[in-house]
Amino acid sequence: MLRRPLSAALLVIAVLLVPLGALSTWAKYEIEDADQYVATMAPLASDPDVRDAVSGAVTDSVMKEIDVGPLQGTVESFVRDAVKSFTETKAFKAAWNAANRAAHDAVQDALSDRSDGGAVTIDLAPITEQVKRQLTDDGVPFADNIPVTHTEVTLMESSDLGPFGKGFHMLQVAGLWLPCAAVVLAVAGILLAVHRRRAVVRTALGAALAGAVLAAAVVVGRGLTLDDLPKDVSRAAAGAVYDALTSSLSVAAWVILGVGLAVALAAWLLRRRGSPAPPGSGSGGSGPGEMQPSSAPRRL
Repeated sequence: MLRRPLSAALLVIAVLLVPLGALSTWAKYEIEDADQYVATMAPLASDPDVRDAVSGAVTDSVMKEIDVGPLQGTVESFVRDAVKSFTETKAFKAAWNAANRAAHDAVQDALSDRSDGGAVTIDLAPITEQVKRQLTDDGVPFADNIPVTHTEVTLMESSDLGPFGKGFHMLQVAGLWLPCAAVVLAVAGILLAVHRRRAVVRTALGAALAGAVLAAAVVVGRGLTLDDLPKDVSRAAAGAVYDALTSSLSVAAWVILGVGLAVALAAWLLRRRGSPAPPGSGSGGSGPGEMQPSSAPRRL
């Protein structure tokens, strides 16, 4: 009979598609969509590590363009404080969102393994312009002579993006088709199964395992991404960016794990509850000490 092996094959494929479906949905709707990408990165404007990295990059860029002699150290401290203060304003958040929208294509290329191996950066020119205006208004010497150059802060190295670079574009093309295919194959496999409740339990446990593997891949990918970063790249800021980009993927992995375990437990409990009673345990059966009626005729 082909029913049993066909059911097993469908269920195995469905389980394998679970993590791929989560990845394809994340790649399509979290990364490819520019608006969603900007919304994902927006909270990083309040992250202290990201703000420190931006402040350092802008301050270094500004101080390379001005020379105030013995006051250099004092002015640098003032500029750093001014930049750090600016990163707490709404104007910085708007500039941060604009910079991330401009950097979206570079992130897409890096994750899709289409870049030349360079770094994923954000251009801080809009932020530098705002800081220049603030320093000029505060009367800082030579502040009006600061050129607004394309200062860049590195978010991550495209060559160190871990397991997410390979086949990323294919996942984006697949989108919701992979999770839908996983559901359809799982339903078909369960319907073909000889023991359906057992098939439900095994499929749910397989999905839970797939969720656990996906969660582990996110953690391992973080380590691979942050390892061997150049010294001038803030590891803390890069970690914050990675966490923001993979937050929904990590949540999806844990949801799959939890739902899989819950479904498996529920199906197992229902299976035990619906199991037939063992012979001799029913109300109409005879206990071990009961007299058995004899069907033999009495002898007179």
